[in-house]
Amino acid sequence: MVNEFFDDEGSTHLFQLVHMIQRSAMMHMGMLPDSEGRAHYNLGETKAAIDTLSMLKTKMTGNLNPKENTMLNGIISELQLQFVKAPARQRALEDQVAESEAVRETFTNPQEGPVEIITDEEE
Repeated sequence: MVNEFFDDEGSTHLFQLVHMIQRSAMMHMGMLPDSEGRAHYNLGETKAAIDTLSMLKTKMTGNLNPKENTMLNGIISELQLQFVKAPARQRALEDQVAESEAVRETFTNPQEGPVEIITDEEE
């Protein structure tokens, strides 16, 4: 069975492989959760996935039709863009987790939580 988008079965299988590598890269940039719903950040794995797709593109030069070439270029470009943004996403997630942990700790142990004293006195 040939996917309606692709012209032949070989193209369908090629882009199934590309999609698997793309999903792996996205998962290791925290863009897709793992099977247990957790976010992961492993930029080394992400870089390896992007490098693999770039190598495939180089090795297939002259063998892709224009539609396949455009798709592969778009996937690689988008992953590279997201790779640059990944550290900021990771920091934001870590800040959010730390804030949630502080709130949870305050409600779990209120006597040890942060205190803000409000007075009407002018200093």
